Amino acid sequence: MYFSDFGFDDDLMDGIDAMGYVTATPVQEQVIPYILDGRDIIAAAQTGTGKTAAFLLPVLQRLLEEPHEEHSINAMIIVPTRELAVQIAQTLEGITYYTDISFVSVYGGTGGALFASERKALETGADIVICTPGRMISHLNMGYAKLTGLKYLVLDEADRMLDMGFYEDIIKIISYLPKERQNLLFSATMPPQIRKLANTILQNPAEINIAISKPPDAITQGMFLVYEPQKVELVKHVLKQKEFTSVIVFCSSKLSVKKLYEELRRSKFAVGAIHSDLEQEQREQVLLDFKSHRLTILVATDILSRGIDIEDIDLVINYDVPHDGEDYVHRIGRTARAASKGTAYTFVTDKELYKFRKIEKLLGKDVPPQQVPEQFGPTPQASAGSDDRPKKNNKKRNWKKRSGGGNGGGGKPQQGNKPQ
Repeated sequence: MYFSDFGFDDDLMDGIDAMGYVTATPVQEQVIPYILDGRDIIAAAQTGTGKTAAFLLPVLQRLLEEPHEEHSINAMIIVPTRELAVQIAQTLEGITYYTDISFVSVYGGTGGALFASERKALETGADIVICTPGRMISHLNMGYAKLTGLKYLVLDEADRMLDMGFYEDIIKIISYLPKERQNLLFSATMPPQIRKLANTILQNPAEINIAISKPPDAITQGMFLVYEPQKVELVKHVLKQKEFTSVIVFCSSKLSVKKLYEELRRSKFAVGAIHSDLEQEQREQVLLDFKSHRLTILVATDILSRGIDIEDIDLVINYDVPHDGEDYVHRIGRTARAASKGTAYTFVTDKELYKFRKIEKLLGKDVPPQQVPEQFGPTPQASAGSDDRPKKNNKKRNWKKRSGGGNGGGGKPQQGNKPQ
């Protein structure tokens, strides 16, 4: 289905064409007609399926063709992280360039001057506000946000927001909103708490389920079966095998990020780290250095696996096994983008093998095992048992002495800039 088939406003179609959008993705085909008809939505869709345009385009169309208050917030998009807010704002800049739609981003980690400019925008009104929960509540508590005309509420990556403890914040924000509105909820997974949230805020929703994305064929996948203390030195070994342009190493905890970062820094790798203990300005600078190739390696928690648009990653390493198949796809999906090829390795310990087999089952394929070099000593051996738990090698594990440890924009409402 082509975007021209939806009957969008001519000015909106000019922006769509300028962004290079031609054919709708499955989630866009299914979601857009429901939103245009005014239905509430609950959609299971991951990053990379085109869900951002799936909710932006029909909301923009309705703002363009239907009357709405000029000096009020008309649509609110709530997201879990500043990075995702920035990405959505960048998409809006291109799509809305030929329209008079205004929007403002409201998120934490910025200074007093930007907070003041966010306040001005919320006082005077904007068609769309993109916000993180904590920052929006800071503004709502002061009582100046103009919300009487709000007609559209979007919760993007709702499961991630609940994982980050934002359930009560979301409910509090909703308490400030007009009761008559259209609600759009997007989530990669549908755990019970998402169902609870949906039952609280949605009215007779249309439900859309997009199957888990399969990793692109352009990604060469592999797994190393290792003991935990072997991981650090194995990372260094892999990184020395060829000259990589950009590498992301995903860890499941900020403690692992910090430890691995220090180990790689001491070994003279051009490495940066991103985790929740860093101030927003620090995270932004690390990302800027990585995108500009002043840093070759980025060690990060899953905060970086969603909503980050970096095109030229040639290697992803899962230092820890992701929590589930969706997280695995999100992580390795950072590579092999923009028609390029990439490699993704996962380090699997004896204790994580069963969890990794479940991910493989969800993906519908086995991830090829890679040979751990002999100098690393004995490694776990996968058993042939029904539960696929590993049997430990009986050889003496003298590698413990050799290997390192390894635990596990605000501002005034703006109109879109011309697409490049």
